[in-house]
Amino acid sequence: MKLRLALEEKLMDARLRDRLLAEGKISKEEVKKYLDSLSDETKNAVPLDHEEVKNIQ
Repeated sequence: MKLRLALEEKLMDARLRDRLLAEGKISKEEVKKYLDSLSDETKNAVPLDHEEVKNIQ
């Protein structure tokens, strides 16, 4: 079961999704269904301090 879930998530990986759509390996409906199934995690977002990020680089 874990392998099937991992493969499904891989199909929806943003780096692969557009190519798979163009090749007809996944449909727009499948992508929409997957995106709609994701939970809203905005409550867990943490604002970045851009000055702090610049100092790290």
